[in-house]
Amino acid sequence: MRKILLVSVVAALVMIMAACGSNNDKSGNANNTPAENTGTAAANEIVIKASNWKFDQEVYTIKKGEATTISFKSDGVHGVEIPDLQVKLTDGKSKDVTVNDAGEYELHCDIPCGTGHSKMIAKIKVE
Repeated sequence: MRKILLVSVVAALVMIMAACGSNNDKSGNANNTPAENTGTAAANEIVIKASNWKFDQEVYTIKKGEATTISFKSDGVHGVEIPDLQVKLTDGKSKDVTVNDAGEYELHCDIPCGTGHSKMIAKIKVE
């Protein structure tokens, strides 16, 4: 009986750690020009890569007013959200955006991924 209880608890923990995410795939923002991924490549691209509780860079830089493809790749169960740009991506997805306002925009993992989830924060710097 104890083995069954232990196996059930472990299975529940594994499912919690794996987390399920949304496949919502939105782009653009109210203050900037929204752009859907239309199949035509933007002149610039950044690739955001996520692994165990971190992004591969602390700051990603794009140019103000230029179409940029934001791509996301993950080595686990992660997603990326840039709330101020209304961008939300899952593994293997990308969006074309044009940001007309210089500044810094926070991005974070939007899929609960374990103990380091709250530290998965980086920035998009628009120059």
